[in-house]
Amino acid sequence: MTVPAVYLPQAEEDIQTAYDGYEQQQSGLGDQFADAVEKLIDRICGNPQLYGVFRRGVRAAPVKGFPFVVYYRDRGADVLIVAVQHGRRSSRRWRNRE
Repeated sequence: MTVPAVYLPQAEEDIQTAYDGYEQQQSGLGDQFADAVEKLIDRICGNPQLYGVFRRGVRAAPVKGFPFVVYYRDRGADVLIVAVQHGRRSSRRWRNRE
């Protein structure tokens, strides 16, 4: 059973910022990033417990082909996308989003 994804506004901003950065590097690279994130979130929605718990119920899933991680919470009826951050960035940046 697939559940819907709900995005925190800050997570949407994370995706847009990364998209813009990749588009500045190379035209079309932002689209590749957005596609990779979308595929990962679709996979997460199909099996929310697929990835391990990172911190206090928040799970972490790596984005294939990019150094980013999707942080999310399985809420049963849906999946809350908390952050989409570069893998080297500290998780402290988004902890107050929980």
